[in-house]
Amino acid sequence: MLDKLVFLEEKYQDLNQKISDPKIISNTQQWQKFVKEHAEIEPIVIKYREYKQVEEQLDEAKEMLKEKLEDDFKEMVKMEVNELSDRKEQLTEELKMLLVPKDPNDDKNVIVEIRAGAGGDEAGIFAGDLFRMYSRYTERQRWKIDIMSANEQGVGGFKEIIFMVKGKGAYSMLKYESGVHRVQRVPATESGGRIHTSTATVAVLPEADDIDIDINLNDVRVDVYRSSGNGGQSVNTTDSAVRLTHIPTGIVVACQDGKSQLKNKEKAFKVLKARLYDIKISEQNAEIAEARKSQVGSGDRSAKIRTYNFPQGRITDHRINMTVYKLDSFLDGDINNMLDALITNDQAEKLKQVQ
Repeated sequence: MLDKLVFLEEKYQDLNQKISDPKIISNTQQWQKFVKEHAEIEPIVIKYREYKQVEEQLDEAKEMLKEKLEDDFKEMVKMEVNELSDRKEQLTEELKMLLVPKDPNDDKNVIVEIRAGAGGDEAGIFAGDLFRMYSRYTERQRWKIDIMSANEQGVGGFKEIIFMVKGKGAYSMLKYESGVHRVQRVPATESGGRIHTSTATVAVLPEADDIDIDINLNDVRVDVYRSSGNGGQSVNTTDSAVRLTHIPTGIVVACQDGKSQLKNKEKAFKVLKARLYDIKISEQNAEIAEARKSQVGSGDRSAKIRTYNFPQGRITDHRINMTVYKLDSFLDGDINNMLDALITNDQAEKLKQVQ
């Protein structure tokens, strides 16, 4: 741990010089990157310097005890040694927590993609339930939702819905929602009263900015076409819908939610950037796969993460074996207790790696 702290202090000093260098300041993108990195490690360096100061004072006090001292003064020095020892232990624990790897995307807005999985119409209805759950959670957090694209199904719910959640720390909370969500209930259309199992997949992507992803516009084919489905008078009268195809990866993003072609194009590019950034993050994480296995928030979308069982009124998160029996309030956005447990588990696993 101390080796890492020494390295971070040296890096901090190097960054101090870089962010004051006129050549680097003239390159806004590079300067912003260094300023961000400087701000991230500054609290660790400040705490480490306090740790070194306390350690130095403790060593001096221990040396004094080796000398011949008057009884009263010796007792004072002993008290100081005890106090400094306690403070050193406290600072050690604080430094361990500060060294727990912080996800650089935690403060970002997120793009959430919900898709109906197995189970036919019932899967689409469940996708709608999940969207309402996240909408209500967003309201509770005083964040905002912006629908990017929605493909509704005739019986209610969605085949697919993509939306952005805008709010500080949105990714830090919602990233644990990536994966397969399973529902067990009796569908309204089921006359025999049999329990039906269906699924929906959730992908939570951090919003990518220009520092994270730079898209070459020559790599993107832009097609415009007329919207279809519910949408009022503008539907089928103007070419407002936009489809982006990223040629190198084959990623296709379509947006027809708004009436303005310009706004649809802007939203589509946000989704494309987020998906490309997600690929970049996945490639980086693949290099540290062993460390990633222990992290709850790894975002494996093929894994079944949670079951919503209506007959028993329970929700079970399979990653941390946590079950709650408040299905109605949970689907109404009261999901903080589950998210807090996931965060605590994730931090505990990361702390093990630091130690």
